[in-house]
Amino acid sequence: MKVSCLQENLAKGLAIVSRAVAARSTLPVLGNILLATDQGRLKLAATNLELAVTDWIGAKVENDGAITVPARVLIDFVNSMPPERIDMELNERTQTLHVKCARYDANIKGIEASEFPIIPTIAENKKISLEPDTFREMIEQVAISAATDESRPVLTGVICKFDKDRVTLAAADGFRLSVRHAVLTTPVDQPFSVIVPAKALQEVGRVSGDQEDPIEMAVTENKTQVLFRLTNIEIVSQLLEGAFPDFTRIIPESHATRTVITTSDLQNAVKASSVFAREAMNTVRVQIAPAGEMGAGKVILTATSAESGDNVGEIDATVDGDPIEIAFNARYLADVLNVLHTPQVALETTSAASPGVIKPVGRDDFTHVIMPMHIGK
Repeated sequence: MKVSCLQENLAKGLAIVSRAVAARSTLPVLGNILLATDQGRLKLAATNLELAVTDWIGAKVENDGAITVPARVLIDFVNSMPPERIDMELNERTQTLHVKCARYDANIKGIEASEFPIIPTIAENKKISLEPDTFREMIEQVAISAATDESRPVLTGVICKFDKDRVTLAAADGFRLSVRHAVLTTPVDQPFSVIVPAKALQEVGRVSGDQEDPIEMAVTENKTQVLFRLTNIEIVSQLLEGAFPDFTRIIPESHATRTVITTSDLQNAVKASSVFAREAMNTVRVQIAPAGEMGAGKVILTATSAESGDNVGEIDATVDGDPIEIAFNARYLADVLNVLHTPQVALETTSAASPGVIKPVGRDDFTHVIMPMHIGK
């Protein structure tokens, strides 16, 4: 193998695939990145056997070939190079990759490409086209609610439901739920659903920032793997098995109080409360008061720490319904507010012991349910 490419292109490609490199594995090759010539381009690939990421970059190919080299060594060396042309040549006898850039040379010992796991290909007779900006926002808004605890693996995933021209993404970790809907450009023939690991979807969101064409999604016939194809990138992930909870039953059907608040005001108040809440199980009290003799409606956020002290933040609001005091996890509030892109947000509440519902004002495609925290009198 003899190939040349630009340092910045190689560095970017390595950064994309590196997230799939196995952190700890009994198979040394899983800590490596595959470099292979492919129809006049350089293919980079990494896998941890659950997630595989492949990226193709522009290159000048003189001789075809393939090698796997330690990810950390290659990435660190390439990142330390000046933004010039990089020449790479493989010594097949020693399985060593010679890397040259400007006045720098390196010889990196590798493992034969034949030992690299075969990344599965997926029949594409049932491709689904997803608008990249919409799908990226869906991932951003839903993945925050996926569990990080592996005790119930199915909750570390995002259920993706397809029905006619509608796609729904949902995730729940037992403390909060996110549900987001969107319209498909091309309807599906048959309704179906799959559970995709949240980490895999987050990788799709992370690498799709420059994507202009639709993202193609395909699922294997036996529903064990999913493929996401972008312009120069492919992500293949194992699907999660198991029954996802019926999330529609978690969403309250009614509310006693609806409070509309400026999103940035609530973000700032939650951020201030978090300073003290983080030492008190992240608890922030939310007191909602309708307009009355005392003036306009308002929301008061309070956090108290036995060690550090306390704080009170007051913001204006439009309150429709009864006054209420309820407590939420400050981090969960911050998470959902950070992924809302409307000027105003609505908080729907029923009682101190009932879930709160957060929705963007002016849009009906996203619902976030957050469980309350117990507050003593």
